[in-house]
Amino acid sequence: MLDRHLLPLVRATLDAPARALVARGVSADQVTLAGFGLGLLAVAALAFGVYALALILILANRIADGMDGIMARMTQPTDRGAFIDIALDFLFYALVPLGFALADPATNALPAAALIASFVGTGSSFLAFASIAANKGLTTDAYPTKGIYYLGGLTEGTETIALFIAMCLWPAAFPVLAWCFAALCILTTLTRWHQGWQAFQNN
Repeated sequence: MLDRHLLPLVRATLDAPARALVARGVSADQVTLAGFGLGLLAVAALAFGVYALALILILANRIADGMDGIMARMTQPTDRGAFIDIALDFLFYALVPLGFALADPATNALPAAALIASFVGTGSSFLAFASIAANKGLTTDAYPTKGIYYLGGLTEGTETIALFIAMCLWPAAFPVLAWCFAALCILTTLTRWHQGWQAFQNN
């Protein structure tokens, strides 16, 4: 819901460091993989209850995620880059709740499972729509720089990262936050199903 409004600000903020990395011969794919590595460290920090460190690593992961796309457009965007970017993003989103579940299984396991299941709904509907849209040659004006058709919704990347930040700042509130966000993800999935039903009804 908020991604389209924040993306121009993110691009403007990260443009200079992205140019510096490109000038030093760093590739967008390298930044993508490094960012995912930081995300895995964040999950480990969550599992051990080191929430301040986890928050720093999550933010670093997201900075890398914003940087790689900018770097790709400065050089040459590739299908491989778009593929690993979105694939690792969805895995990272699912691993963060797992980290909280590992930190306190008795309290967090069930809401974490519900949240991960809701992520499957938003992710699968997003990717299914993008796949069919690509086959039909559809594009979206709202996200012209994305490597695939980017179907918006109530819970997008910005909202998800805000959730993770809140969870790290107030880990005791994880169950409530997880259940509430899972409900919002279900609404997002339903709206995307409806959009797909309407968009592809004549084929």
